[in-house]
Order: sequence, then C-alpha cells, then structure tokens
Amino acid sequence: MAPGTPFSHLDPAGRAGMVDVSQKPVTRRVATASCRVALSAETVARLASLPKGDAWAVARIAGIQAAKRTAEWVPLAHPLPLDEVAVDLAAAADGVRITSRVVCRARTGAEMEALTACAAAALALYDMVKAVERSAVISDLRLEAKSGGRSGDYRRGEP
Repeated sequence: MAPGTPFSHLDPAGRAGMVDVSQKPVTRRVATASCRVALSAETVARLASLPKGDAWAVARIAGIQAAKRTAEWVPLAHPLPLDEVAVDLAAAADGVRITSRVVCRARTGAEMEALTACAAAALALYDMVKAVERSAVISDLRLEAKSGGRSGDYRRGEP
C-alpha cells in the first residue's frame, strides 16, 4: 500500500487495483461468516420438499460453488486455493441461519470466500422458496471470525 493511501485497494490517485500479495508468506487462513433468511415457520417446515426440490441441499451446494468462484464475483479478490468450504443451514425461530467456514493456505485471507458462500446460499434458498413465500428477506451477512495472516485473528464481539 502506498504511503498516505487509506485503503489497500486504492493507489495514490484513488484508482482501484488488485493488491500485490506476492511478498506475503503463505499461511493457513480460516474465515467464518453468517447470514439469515427470514421465512415463515410453514415454509421452513417444507424446505426439504418444495416444488423445486430439497432447498437445504441446493443452498448448501450453491454456497460451496460460489466460494470457489469468489474472484469472479468480487472484482479485486484474489483466486484462492481452497482446502475446505463448509456451508451449514439451520432452522431458526425466524427462518434459516446460514453459516460458512472456509480454510486455505494462501497469501491473503478467505473472508470474501466465506461471505460469498453465505450470500450465494441465501440467494439459492430464496430462489427455492419464492414460489411459496415471496416475502423472504436475506439479512445480516457478516464476517464472524478470521484467523491467519499479518493482521491477526478477529472474532465478532471481541475487542
């Protein structure tokens, strides 16, 4: 990052560009993210047998696929060699909670991959339920934790 540049993806003239990570060491990176999809209890009860099929399975696979293609979704993200992508969906009082965990050994973190996994899983779930509940709402997409790399560990809610 150039001196005086507040964001690593901006050059001194304010132009966006991909960060050079070639001098950073390869380390183990782990990131977790989450989001929610607000649905009625009736729709949640039907997720395994909707007209389009098993929404749980479709959303999980969509999240995994999207994590692997994050660099195509996020213009300045580096393509990463992912070692693990886990996407879990759980029924909650107000719908479905989606969580993801991404592990890799790379020069940059896996936060965007974890976030992309949750976003894609939520979008796939919405697509699966829209015929029975158009009022579904996707919300609270956020990084929960990350470890590895120069900036150290982060866990939501910790100073």
